[in-house]
Amino acid sequence: MHPSSTIDRPVEPIASSSRTWARAFGDIRDGLNARQLWAHLGWQDIKQRYRRSVLGPLWITIGMGVTALGIGLLYGLLFGNNPATFLPYVTVGFIVWNFVHGCLIEGLDTFIANEGLIKHLPAPLSVYVLRTVWRQTLMFLHNMVIYVIVAGVFFVSISHAYTLTDKITPGATVTVHPGLGWSMLLAIPGFLLIALNGAWVALLLGIISTRYRDIPQVINAIIQLLFYGTPIVWSLDTLGTHADTAALVLQFNPLFHLVEVLRAPLLGQQIVWQSWVVVLGMTVVGWVLAMFAMKNYRARVSYWV
Repeated sequence: MHPSSTIDRPVEPIASSSRTWARAFGDIRDGLNARQLWAHLGWQDIKQRYRRSVLGPLWITIGMGVTALGIGLLYGLLFGNNPATFLPYVTVGFIVWNFVHGCLIEGLDTFIANEGLIKHLPAPLSVYVLRTVWRQTLMFLHNMVIYVIVAGVFFVSISHAYTLTDKITPGATVTVHPGLGWSMLLAIPGFLLIALNGAWVALLLGIISTRYRDIPQVINAIIQLLFYGTPIVWSLDTLGTHADTAALVLQFNPLFHLVEVLRAPLLGQQIVWQSWVVVLGMTVVGWVLAMFAMKNYRARVSYWV
């Protein structure tokens, strides 16, 4: 008997072993375990950026200090704000914004900038995402030196409690600025949430930008608009009668909530619960989308770069 021919048999679809949830989560796990690799690469990025300079990475701190001081004084004079409260506000705002902005902008080029390593180094893709976030974390820590100096100089003003008259209950007051205290510890989970959001943004947008190279230009333009719409160099107090309208609009600005969960504890301000909810929601939804992209397109990144 002749063996039956398989030419006319229907071919069963074979699922690609690389497009599985196990591979996607395994990449994240392996990337976290390779902390010596991405920590070393991130630190080398900082050293290479300031190679052969006398002060080295301290230029990060100096640059942030000069920017915050100059813009803080300028906008303080323009808006007629008290420098004792407005300068710390602008300084911390710039420090937090610089971290958020860095994770967004450099996250777009996460895989493009690591083209050589991706093609020649057998490492998880998440290593390059962690490298980006770690590099931004190191820059954030350098900039926190400015916060310590500003907090020491203006300690009396930012540690003082401020209250406003409640518009709903006659004769009642609302504490809007409790002052520095144990609430400063909320800056730790605030920073961790921002870092988690920076990681999924670098992962998701990094994959998309690798495939479609026009995406970084579009995102850059959007971020520029969001910067001016986020209270970094201005505050709601300076808007007068338009403050209530602006506060309502800010609820739809995700970058405002990211900045607020870290800036408010560092300044001794009250954090509204909506900011925590928005940031937590962004973290969960963002990571779901990022893992979906990892599951389906992780194996293609090395070809796209």
